[in-house]
Amino acid sequence: MTTANKLTITRVFMIPIMIVFIYIKPLQSPVGFFGMDINQLIFSILFIIASLTDLLDGYVARKYNQITTFGKFLDPIADKVLVMVAFLYLMMLMPDRVPLWAVMIVIIREFTVTGIRLLAVEKGKVIAASPYGKFKTASTMIALIIMLFNDFGLPELIGNIIFWIAILFTVISGLDYFFKNKQIVLESI
Repeated sequence: MTTANKLTITRVFMIPIMIVFIYIKPLQSPVGFFGMDINQLIFSILFIIASLTDLLDGYVARKYNQITTFGKFLDPIADKVLVMVAFLYLMMLMPDRVPLWAVMIVIIREFTVTGIRLLAVEKGKVIAASPYGKFKTASTMIALIIMLFNDFGLPELIGNIIFWIAILFTVISGLDYFFKNKQIVLESI
């Protein structure tokens, strides 16, 4: 097994551990770190570590020629599940700032792009990453980290702006993938 795949698998195994920390009642007392409780702090630290494995696995795979079919399959799924779990957790923590409809936009976009990619693979085509997708990923990760850490004591407005920028790029990148690949979708109907 390659190092890149080990990093991806590590991320996959971290996700259920993160979910457990959402629900452990004895740890739901404040720790004085930006008003976070122990669960939120542990979840947030695990999220950062898992996000770093996402950066590292791609880098290691390309640099050391460790690109595998397994990695191509599992890495994007692990990324999507990690982000969805973090968004759902934030929706539970701060429903006034992270509304369900915004989280649903993220989830629908991820399933739509994954579906388009699967249709393309079936037709022997490869879909290039959208530049908007890169902005979406960067703004999403920044927004999630800021909001998971209760804005690091900064005004909520900063986290809110980055969150809505992430949602905007989620929509734009989803539409970009769809319109650039609508022929693949139409041929499959």
